[in-house]
Amino acid sequence: MTIKTFSLGGDLTIRRLGFGAMRLAMGTFDGPAREPDTGIAVLRRAVALGVNHIDTAGFYGRGTVRANELIRAALAPYADDLVIATKVGPLPGPDGVPSGQATPGQLRALVEADLRTLGLERLDLVYLRVGGMTGPGGESIAERFAVLAGLQEEGLIRHLGVSNVDAGQFAEARAVAPVSAVQNHHSDDMELLAECEASGIACVPYFPLGGGRTPLDTERLAKVAARLGATTAQVQIASLLATSPSMLAIPGTGSLDHLEENLAADGLALGEEDLGALRA
Repeated sequence: MTIKTFSLGGDLTIRRLGFGAMRLAMGTFDGPAREPDTGIAVLRRAVALGVNHIDTAGFYGRGTVRANELIRAALAPYADDLVIATKVGPLPGPDGVPSGQATPGQLRALVEADLRTLGLERLDLVYLRVGGMTGPGGESIAERFAVLAGLQEEGLIRHLGVSNVDAGQFAEARAVAPVSAVQNHHSDDMELLAECEASGIACVPYFPLGGGRTPLDTERLAKVAARLGATTAQVQIASLLATSPSMLAIPGTGSLDHLEENLAADGLALGEEDLGALRA
């Protein structure tokens, strides 16, 4: 039986199937804005269905429609058990795509902006997001991560995470301050996953359903889905959760129908035959 919850940082109990907020304000980073009322409805329904881990960022938005502001409008005052994770580092370019990178001196303002737009006095989890839309670049992150560690000491941040990092950057961050979560692109980096599991660190892949950029192995997923009477998205989410008790899933959507579909994956049980077929 898959364990349904995870202890983030040792003191925040969250459901392993959460919600990613990127698509609330827009379908893609360069696409048009969505209707705010739809995003608010999706958020309220997600929480009603038991979600208590929402992943967001200040750069999730299009024009005047911003994910953080939708979260505040939909859910504040927040439930005591709701955990909101955000990430700082990327800076939007002229086209709105987060292609720039914040300097150490710019990180405080980004954290303070998240506090303000979410209406919080302390952020539950803040990731240092490294690099742009591509994979880890290998540059040093110690100075930037130390800034976030300082903000944690001030009481503005509860737990720290890193995103889009390689093994060296992960180790560099851990030498500065405890890391509670890693948010990398989903891959078969079993060494990183094993290290997270051994250390009680959450592994939270972004684009768990491909994000429109990485195609899923739909043929393999479809065979298992057909046998179980499920959808390929549900099988993908369930397979992530079955990988490790440290693995969290944060599928995002701006659609109520897709939300219901994604969250139903929490009740999908994959047997050894199913998992073997998916991992062969």
